[in-house]
Amino acid sequence: MTAINAVHLDERLRGRDFLSLHDFSRAEIFYMLEVAQNLKAMQKAGRSHHVLEGKTLAMIFTKSSTRTRVSFEVGMYQLGGQALFLSSNDIQIGRGEPIRDTARVLSRFVDGIMIRTFDHQDVVELAKYADVPVINGLTDLLHPCQVLADLLTIIEHQGRTDGRKLTYIGDGNNMAHELMFGGAKAGMHVVICTPENYRPDPEIVRLATADALAEGGSITLCSDPLEAARGAHVLYTDVWASMGQEGEAEARAQAFQGFQINRQIMDVADPQAIVLHCLPAHRGEEITDEVLESPQSVVFDEAENRLHAQKAIMALMM
Repeated sequence: MTAINAVHLDERLRGRDFLSLHDFSRAEIFYMLEVAQNLKAMQKAGRSHHVLEGKTLAMIFTKSSTRTRVSFEVGMYQLGGQALFLSSNDIQIGRGEPIRDTARVLSRFVDGIMIRTFDHQDVVELAKYADVPVINGLTDLLHPCQVLADLLTIIEHQGRTDGRKLTYIGDGNNMAHELMFGGAKAGMHVVICTPENYRPDPEIVRLATADALAEGGSITLCSDPLEAARGAHVLYTDVWASMGQEGEAEARAQAFQGFQINRQIMDVADPQAIVLHCLPAHRGEEITDEVLESPQSVVFDEAENRLHAQKAIMALMM
């Protein structure tokens, strides 16, 4: 790997928003991954990489978080900048200030905005009116920061993404959507296995399928977990009921019976398959404790890579 610094960072992504991996070319995504690898290597070697010295990131949270908050805050510190935590209780957006006003005010103060919220259109509007890069830390529709970290983890443990089969078992939610977008651009064969009534958004399936065809990959939907997992190189799952869906938890627990990554699923996957989970995990529901703690589980490497992937996003765009 070639060490990077502020002078050598390619400026092709400077000023761009990071709302979804669908918005970027394959070359741009792999450049982000290369920068993430370099930044990770520098951090592990104890080498300074203050490429954002003197810059500030505003972090808006209307959803609670462990990995997103800590990784962005620590990431900005390691890049030499500063992060400001802004919950909806701390700023006027939580008292009815229009998003477009918040966007224009924050743009006068900070160099970038990260937002983790419910409605994806709020992020789109924030990006429309902000004069600084906006990073999607998660919405109910998409989760691009997580999937960039996932791709980094797959490359580290599998050596490549092209031609790899990634099987996601669970809800057709924001993770399923962004895995289709990211996996498609990375040339993967992405299988999304959900109960019939919990399939992903058809428009995202359509867009991701077109991307996959262009990169030699594929998108497949199914409802048979064993068949979906057969020969998979990467197995992925998420909780059955996400934040904001607590009232549906009981109904979802019934609907998702059988949609669990367990030993039976592992036995039909590729012998060298790795297991991913965006966390937090509900052990005994979408994944067994046995699998989560097995040598094939790399979920904590994956969690760490949120830090390195997001540092690359911030360094390149801010």
